[in-house]
Amino acid sequence: MVRVKICCISSAREAQLAMQYGAAALGLVGPMPSGPGIISNDLIKAIAVKVPPGISTFLLTSETSTPAIAEHYSKVFTTTIQLVDSVPVAAYSAIRQLFPAVKLVQVIHVTGPQSVDEALGMAAVADALLLDSGNPNLPVKELGGTGRTHNWAFSRAIVNQSPVPVYLAGGLHAGNVAAALDAVNPFGLDLCSGVRTSGQLDESKLAAFFKAVYG
Repeated sequence: MVRVKICCISSAREAQLAMQYGAAALGLVGPMPSGPGIISNDLIKAIAVKVPPGISTFLLTSETSTPAIAEHYSKVFTTTIQLVDSVPVAAYSAIRQLFPAVKLVQVIHVTGPQSVDEALGMAAVADALLLDSGNPNLPVKELGGTGRTHNWAFSRAIVNQSPVPVYLAGGLHAGNVAAALDAVNPFGLDLCSGVRTSGQLDESKLAAFFKAVYG
């Protein structure tokens, strides 16, 4: 059964609402150059410590060096670190030595066929991949939360070849998630704007999304 991660969680209430409808994971957004859902490290930690076992908590970090990633993570202690920008492969082993229990999820921003090779290269070191629709090459990097879809054919190619689980993100909502599942067949789904109204988690959109996924 496909897992659903609700991202951009901004309060304990939003966390409870997402879990109530069946979220298997919650995304908590640290400092970013752009995009929605950014909250303080103190709030990330306060939310994460109240999430029961069995539900994953993802710290979204834009840090790219081992010391900076480690410093960020040590302030929140989620179950998972989601690396939203490219990081040196060597950082993976260094982070694992510091925090053996943490899971590492690498975001790949799917911009073209080259993203397939990038994803498969990172699959050798990451615990999972997350395919999103940002653009890290802009003057102000887009590292998630764009609300845009990308070419799912490239995502399907990654899923078909990846040795680790793959989450699909980018512009998902109740109206297109069935098509996304059919086109990509991911391990998990990740979304932010698709279940929000004016930046706030919308219970009716949340219910519609889970109904579209699980029936």
